[in-house]
Amino acid sequence: MLSITRSHERGHVQHGWLDSHHSFSFGSYYNPKQMGFGPLRVINEDRVEPGQGFGTHGHENMEIISYVLSGALEHKDSMGNGSILRRGQVQRMSAGTGVLHSEFNPSASEESHFLQIWLYPNQKDVEPSYEEAVFNDEDKQDKWCLIASGNGEQGAVRIHQDAKLHAGIFNGTQAPEYTLANDRIAYIHVVKGDITINGQQLHTGDALKLTAESRVQIQQANNAEVLLFDMIAR
Repeated sequence: MLSITRSHERGHVQHGWLDSHHSFSFGSYYNPKQMGFGPLRVINEDRVEPGQGFGTHGHENMEIISYVLSGALEHKDSMGNGSILRRGQVQRMSAGTGVLHSEFNPSASEESHFLQIWLYPNQKDVEPSYEEAVFNDEDKQDKWCLIASGNGEQGAVRIHQDAKLHAGIFNGTQAPEYTLANDRIAYIHVVKGDITINGQQLHTGDALKLTAESRVQIQQANNAEVLLFDMIAR
């Protein structure tokens, strides 16, 4: 079974310094039909103006992944971590029993554009932890590059959930088929570009939910960057 959510159907909020699109219900945006998918709870596409950001705030019992698209994102947290992330860097924070953090655009001139992703953990009240990894565009070109997983294999950041997050950059028809096990569901988010997957034409910001499907097959792509979540059904 396939279900498409178009980019314009996402929630949209603009707070002056922040322009954000919500794939699932978040903050002031509420859609009872979009409360998450399996363990995936949040995909927010955020654009933050130079010199602005999210002040210190708290999270608990959530796996939080930041995927930077362009610009820079400065992170500080109550665990003592502090870094500036740029394109190609993936950040994972397991909030567990509770953590405080802030996110800020340190540039004086360039917009910060990133995806923030939340997944429910399969273990509650773990000790908070933090991890970063680098995946360049070359690592994702014409293949599914594993960037987050429950085991942290292949250099992926480790999350407390039976899920695998892949990123890929595709152009043309040279793309590998991805096989899904019987007990798995998949969610595909099109970061940018145009792509046809399992016969469905998708564009920037679109998403495709796959239930009871055995494969993910790309028929055509045009400068497309895509995230693929392979997850256990909740």
